[in-house]
Amino acid sequence: MIIPAIDLIEGKVVRLYQGDYEQKTEYKLDPLDVAKTYADGGAKWLHIVDLTGAKDPNKRQLELIKKLTDTGLMKFQAGGGIRSKSDVEGLLSAGVNRVVIGSLAVKQPEIVKNWIEVFGPEAIVLALDINIDENGNKFIATHGWQENSGVKLEDTVEDFLKVGLRHVLCTDISRDGTLSGSNVDLYKEVVAQYPQIIWQSSGGIGGIEDIEALKPTNVGGVILGRALLEGKFTIEEAIACWQDA
Repeated sequence: MIIPAIDLIEGKVVRLYQGDYEQKTEYKLDPLDVAKTYADGGAKWLHIVDLTGAKDPNKRQLELIKKLTDTGLMKFQAGGGIRSKSDVEGLLSAGVNRVVIGSLAVKQPEIVKNWIEVFGPEAIVLALDINIDENGNKFIATHGWQENSGVKLEDTVEDFLKVGLRHVLCTDISRDGTLSGSNVDLYKEVVAQYPQIIWQSSGGIGGIEDIEALKPTNVGGVILGRALLEGKFTIEEAIACWQDA
């Protein structure tokens, strides 16, 4: 499935380069117009990253997120600095179908495992952003990619499978925002290793050929951000490519 993404800071559509707030591109686009364009083009899900909420949970853009979900145009998954059960409840109450949780899954896994048990595996997506070292070890980064947790991707996945983990959004940080192509080998490996999980690939898509390259990996979702916003291809072209298996 093709999943367009929209990153929001104070109501504005933006993109960060490799998670760096100092390397921000702002697009003169209305978030609701962007969502409608993607829905009209055939997208069934929208991935929302609340970058304001990620920095300060007290400033979470719930009002804007609710405006998006109230359109009923598609389904929504959203995240950005989820730190408490009330954060999860707030997004679900705002009409979000799946809440995306990142750093906390590594820092306080028992809390997040409890949320999967309480809200159900379909309501939670683990966002595991990784740095791959020279030996091929996949270490999860936390705190907006500023810190290396020292925790391996596989260890976290194994731990969360105990509570029925279903959705994982995995980003190779070195590819994010670069338009240089996805890490196809990474996704082939993790899908083969954990076929019971619906994997979402994220980072690096720059052209239709990059979507094509991901098809043999059998990932469940492909997150598209910058390439769509900058007109490298349309959402219709992306979906047509993915469905032409």
